[in-house]
Amino acid sequence: MIKMHRSVSVLLLLNIVAWGVLGLFQFTTAQQTTTGGQLPFANSNEQRSDMVRELREIKELLKEQNAILREGGEKHVEPVETRR
Repeated sequence: MIKMHRSVSVLLLLNIVAWGVLGLFQFTTAQQTTTGGQLPFANSNEQRSDMVRELREIKELLKEQNAILREGGEKHVEPVETRR
């Protein structure tokens, strides 16, 4: 009787664990479908190219700023549009 009770308890525990794992799997797939299947992070190559482009823009702006400072600030500069 005790042996049978243990077997039933083990089977019940395994069943609960299996349903829990399947429930978590279903939850993660549901999240992916709500986000359109996109990963939570952007492509690293895109991020790198964006950073390089922005750093080049900053470099050009610094060159312009240094040229203005060397001239003594006499030149009037239009404000630069930011894309944020």
